[in-house]
Amino acid sequence: MLSGCSSAVEVSVPDGAGAAACRAASWPGTVSGHERRDTSPADPAVAAWGDPAVVARCGVAALGPTDTECVEVDGVGWIPAPLSDGTRFTSFGTDPAVEVLVPADYDPAPLLLPAFGAVAKTLPRNGLECR
Repeated sequence: MLSGCSSAVEVSVPDGAGAAACRAASWPGTVSGHERRDTSPADPAVAAWGDPAVVARCGVAALGPTDTECVEVDGVGWIPAPLSDGTRFTSFGTDPAVEVLVPADYDPAPLLLPAFGAVAKTLPRNGLECR
């Protein structure tokens, strides 16, 4: 039996995961055709899809004003940050924020962001907007 596809994705639960919107996060069943996977620990504020896993975490610290170019997708602002193996997107203008970790295998990474807009739109706004 291959365990790689069935094992839970190790995630860290953000400090702000207890926020009401994060506890009630309505994560999609699929992201870009990839099925949702179990996470360890299992928590409603975190979710994962595919292999390698796309990981979403609700309750990360909100970003402050930034000069980094903001990517707006379906009315939600996202701040990208390059990682050694992909890209981290953090919702901009929400407090707490949603973080989406997209492995390089899924480039162009912004095409996956529409799947996370519904959750980001449930988070309280902090007055910051994409420019």
